[in-house]
Amino acid sequence: MLAAAVAVMTLAAPVGAARAAVTDAFYDRVFMLAAHQKCDLFEPRLIAALDAAALQARGAALRAGTPVADLTSAAARAQARASRTACDDSDLSRVKARVQAGFAGWSRAARMSFPGDRSAWRGDRYVSREIGWRLVQDSVVGGSPVRFGLAGQGPTATSPVAVVSFAGRPRPYAARLVMRDRVQAPRVWLTGGGLPPESARRVFFAASSRAAASGLLTEGARQGEAWTFSSEAADALAQLDPRESFVIEFLFRDDSVASARFEAGDFAAGRAFLAMGSV
Repeated sequence: MLAAAVAVMTLAAPVGAARAAVTDAFYDRVFMLAAHQKCDLFEPRLIAALDAAALQARGAALRAGTPVADLTSAAARAQARASRTACDDSDLSRVKARVQAGFAGWSRAARMSFPGDRSAWRGDRYVSREIGWRLVQDSVVGGSPVRFGLAGQGPTATSPVAVVSFAGRPRPYAARLVMRDRVQAPRVWLTGGGLPPESARRVFFAASSRAAASGLLTEGARQGEAWTFSSEAADALAQLDPRESFVIEFLFRDDSVASARFEAGDFAAGRAFLAMGSV
């Protein structure tokens, strides 16, 4: 029965659970999104929650070893089932009520962590007077801390920012974000540190830099530089496989390059979390 298939729906996909379980969670959430598109079941904030849940479930399934083709097939089955389900179906009405109850509390959550294989994205939907991180991951280059994510006074932040606090080095003259080019290398690249050869990489140079706001610095740092990238870079990052890596490279006048590695992880799910709006 439909109700039995999607009775339990919570955001946290159980990383490390059986492959079938995380694939089923992804199927369930895609089904409810497709049913909403057909029948207009939920209010916008809950849809944003379901969208984040579907993306996080997909990431958990991939990290559990589920092939991409299996997830594509699961999504197609879920969408086909939704297309065959009548909007006045009694099972669908019961599931709708359960989803509303299950996601009501979560949709009011102000902060959430999106763990990956090695690192996590931390989401924050609070509105503040000062600029702060809305979605962020920590890394390091040498002994210098680097943070990357979306920054602003509220969850409407759209442009990615890298903040670095170099110790004992001159200021870099440029920064660039490097990731797999999905056109040149359509398949996920997980070998050699997570980046394909240079011919299959996509590069986004920072459009501007400035002194970093205090709310963007790591604890104990007194200064740092904030390098701002385009929203196009954020869109490209959201389309990477959550198991992939990307790097922020800082370029110096002596031709040296300092690189900080990050995990794509559930960046897309984190952005969907912010799309729910402020609390």
